[in-house]
Amino acid sequence: MLDHDLDIDLDASLCRQELSSDEKLKLLFEYAGSIADEKRLDNLLQLMADLGRQLVVADRCTIWIYDRDKDELWTKVAHGVQEIRIPGGTGVVGHVIKTEKEYITNDAYQDPNFNRDVDKRTGYRTKALLALPLYDNEGRIFGAYQAVNKMTEAHEFSQVDIENLKMVASYSEKSLANAMLNEEIEKTQKEIIFLMAEIGESRSKETGNHVKRVAEISALLAKLYGMSDDEADLIRMASPMHDIGKVAIPDAILKKPAKLTDEEFDHMKEHTSIGHRLLKNSERRIIRTSAIIANQHHEKWNGKGYPAGLKGEEIHPYGRISAIADVFDALASARVYKPAWDYQRIRNLFRDEKGQHFDPKMAQIFLDNFDKFVDIVENYKD
Repeated sequence: MLDHDLDIDLDASLCRQELSSDEKLKLLFEYAGSIADEKRLDNLLQLMADLGRQLVVADRCTIWIYDRDKDELWTKVAHGVQEIRIPGGTGVVGHVIKTEKEYITNDAYQDPNFNRDVDKRTGYRTKALLALPLYDNEGRIFGAYQAVNKMTEAHEFSQVDIENLKMVASYSEKSLANAMLNEEIEKTQKEIIFLMAEIGESRSKETGNHVKRVAEISALLAKLYGMSDDEADLIRMASPMHDIGKVAIPDAILKKPAKLTDEEFDHMKEHTSIGHRLLKNSERRIIRTSAIIANQHHEKWNGKGYPAGLKGEEIHPYGRISAIADVFDALASARVYKPAWDYQRIRNLFRDEKGQHFDPKMAQIFLDNFDKFVDIVENYKD
């Protein structure tokens, strides 16, 4: 714990100069396009925090979000620390949320509105602090923009800093509010997707954990294959719908404990095309991705899969990933018609089917990281 008398201005080498007007203008132009184009909430908030820190010459900037339902403040982006959650009415940010007015203190530990608990938890020492409210498109306060510790020789924030941060906030608020709305829509979509997927799986006596396992296995394989975190998250959200077409398969086939006849199996295979038809016309990228996965997760690298007999890279990467995830979980889990396979037997099958059923590169990545995928199955056991 830092001593309470410690003063950050002891290290003069950390001091920086205020930006000139030209430097501020240049900085704003550098960030303007990125902020306007960014659709992901986390990335947008990080841009805002980075811009604010440079603009007012602060050590750190934090974007706090106010959760009205829980009356809680939490840091969506905070330089130098992990997520922090505090009661909604506490600290300088709580005061700003309550009063809807900007606030400056240059001697935080003597300020009655300052909450020392955050410093105690992080080991950081706050001296100077400013904060201002953030508003959504309807004029409701939804959070606060906070700068901590002025890094010029004076070590004090001023009204000019408030005006500079206001400029950043006013430029960014519309983008921020839209990004938050999109994130809420995606969160709702994810919940609906999992609910629909669990309904579909329950008809064939599978569990919701099958849905979760396939989602996590798919996301991990996507990352190991080299896809971005954004694309891996997209696959995680979309893959639970891979078998949604089973809702249209008769119970006599879907729940049959014995081996299916050729005619019954042909009927079962239709779930891929049915799922694709159900999902393909959506404008939402999660649902469009689900349509691809539903349609192609039974295609095989050698062209002997269904429904279209696609071969090699004719199969979308999402379909190739889902094929591995679905088969792995199906083999590792007990079903009405079979017991779970042991992991060595599964490993051997994937070695044999590399370049046959499965994309050889993806299959090798899967085998090289086999224990990580086993951990997912074990963590989400039925």
